Amino acid sequence: MYKYIWLVPLLPLIGAAINGLLGRKLRFSEQLIGGIAVGSVALAFLISVAAVYSYGFGGHAHWPNPYLTSQDGFSFDWIPGGAVSVNAHSHTAEGASEGTKYALLNVEWSYQLDPLSAVFMLIVTGVGLCIFVFATGYMHGETGFYRFFAYMGLFMFAMLVLVMGSNFLMMFVGWEGVGLCSYLLIGYYFQRQEAANASRKAFITNRVGDFGFALAIFGIIATFGSAQYTEVFNLAKGYPIEAIGHWGVLSWIALGLFIGACGKSAQLPLHVWLPDAMAGPTPVSALIHAATMVTAGVYMIGRNAVLFEHAPQTMTIVAVIGAVTALMAGTIGLVQNDIKRVLAYSTVSQLGYMFLAMGVGAFGAGIFHLYTHAFFKALLFLGSGAVIHALHGEQDIRNMGGLKKELPITFWTFVIGAVAIAGIPPLAGFFSKDEILFETFAEGHQILWVVGAITALLTATYMFRLVFLTFWGDRRHDAPAPAHDSHGPAAADSHRHATVPLHGHGSGSHLHDAPPAMALALIVLAIGSVAAGWIGIPGNNVLAEWLHPAFEAPRAAAAVAGEPAAAAEPAAAAGEAAGESHEALEFTLMAVSTAIAVAGIWFAYFVWVKRRSIAENAARQFAPVHRLLLNKYYVDEIYDAAIVQPIRVASQEGLWRGFDVKIIDGAVNGAATIVNSSATLLRRLQTGSVKTYAGSVFVGAVAILAYYLWL
Repeated sequence: MYKYIWLVPLLPLIGAAINGLLGRKLRFSEQLIGGIAVGSVALAFLISVAAVYSYGFGGHAHWPNPYLTSQDGFSFDWIPGGAVSVNAHSHTAEGASEGTKYALLNVEWSYQLDPLSAVFMLIVTGVGLCIFVFATGYMHGETGFYRFFAYMGLFMFAMLVLVMGSNFLMMFVGWEGVGLCSYLLIGYYFQRQEAANASRKAFITNRVGDFGFALAIFGIIATFGSAQYTEVFNLAKGYPIEAIGHWGVLSWIALGLFIGACGKSAQLPLHVWLPDAMAGPTPVSALIHAATMVTAGVYMIGRNAVLFEHAPQTMTIVAVIGAVTALMAGTIGLVQNDIKRVLAYSTVSQLGYMFLAMGVGAFGAGIFHLYTHAFFKALLFLGSGAVIHALHGEQDIRNMGGLKKELPITFWTFVIGAVAIAGIPPLAGFFSKDEILFETFAEGHQILWVVGAITALLTATYMFRLVFLTFWGDRRHDAPAPAHDSHGPAAADSHRHATVPLHGHGSGSHLHDAPPAMALALIVLAIGSVAAGWIGIPGNNVLAEWLHPAFEAPRAAAAVAGEPAAAAEPAAAAGEAAGESHEALEFTLMAVSTAIAVAGIWFAYFVWVKRRSIAENAARQFAPVHRLLLNKYYVDEIYDAAIVQPIRVASQEGLWRGFDVKIIDGAVNGAATIVNSSATLLRRLQTGSVKTYAGSVFVGAVAILAYYLWL
């Protein structure tokens, strides 16, 4: 069944094409549009499950080496090239050697199935299916219903190309494709200025990171003479590991890849687009900005683990940036009042956790947290959407409260997601978060472990602040307007905002829990948030053993054919040895991280349920700090003053009024002035008098005669 993986990205594309091209023209009903969209993703999910099972458990010789669709003819030559010279490095016991050989650069369009792409195929199609089902109920009544699902299907296609492509250029196509779809979906309500600005901000910010990614791809092709993963990684393993302080070619390539990852995964300093992206519909936030697209940067680093392991100083940068991003976003999330904005900064913080894992070399732990995060963060975003849906567009948690009795399904599933992200056993987030903290400590990065532990405390605190203010206590309707947050709460997401008052959830209104389609998605994701982490239990981490071969250069196909099951044995043995030697430390750190999470939940309960005056007094007493956090450390304002305004002034005063008006327009207008003046002079000679013309002929004849006489 793994031979049919090319259908996985194709099916959502077909669904998007049908809805986008025919949905409006043929006036498809919402049921038909939703059926096409959900059906295409469901089929892609079923094929993914069957393919992964056949590949990993069917006894085929491909496991654990990558299976390429080109091996069975399901590919084509996409970019045929010529011969290029390649510097071939080898590193043996006798020393390093270098030589030159020639390779044929021929980029094919083919899909790759290996342990890493298998995990992402299941995440993208599985979690995506739940979100698509939720969206059929959430987006009911939208005039652009067909357009929404066309964009979502197109996004699904691009994301699957990104994670399933067999080479860097296919990854770049998918990378830019999800960026385009993100722009379209964030700006879905394009009539609103907030959504239009947010979509442009996301698009432009990602272009900064994409520039570094593109340079890295150029460097890879110039260095290795190929864009194919298997060829590049096999050549890269012959290079020596670069020393700290020496910026060799692999360090620069890894840095360019990391810059691209920072843009897509919202890491400092390119994180500013993600919170504003909440202007899009909640299903968009759940699919693109929680479970899939923003994790593309983590996937990219995991895919290029061989390159990053040869560039240790770049990995240090990755770890530090990830830890700082996690801590900074966690502090900001502690004071935000928009329910989706809290979750947005939570996403930035959790992505920082994943980058911390990647930076310390715990690639499996980073992907493990990405996998569990997809469940509970999608659940939390969809749960927030159910709350917004019930409250007719309200997003300010200060105007909520007392909803747990009226929205029981939403409440209990939301609490499950909050407990999972806080890291309470035995829910999914506990296992993956604990794995990251343990690996960070075990690798000797104690300072980064402290930052991660503080971030875990903040995570539990702000998530249960959100739970308590939204669902506990009495209903509130008298929240003051935000004094400092320029992106304050608004009915930015609800498709009912144009017809229902913002505060339509008054005491006399009827609240309704999530409709069946929305409730089904919430329940499925809640189950995943509980059980998804069990495959990573310490001492028997099935996911780590599954992923381990993906972070190494693939072996020769002949060796794999001869011993299909032996590849996992060294990794498993190494994992068992490491687990035995660090077992006491791991369980100690596990107890510490659990205690930290419980302390954060208790603190949130004490401050925002038992003694709410504490939070209000602290905000007044530490007003400068509160303003700093509420305004996101003024990063947007700094960018505006340091980059946006200088570019605007230079463009307006220099390029427009200086170059365009004075030089370009001056040249055009000057040419017209010359022609006009010359015409005016010539017009004076055209008097219409016969005597004047006769005199002119006489003067001309005399002049010609004089000229010849002079000669």
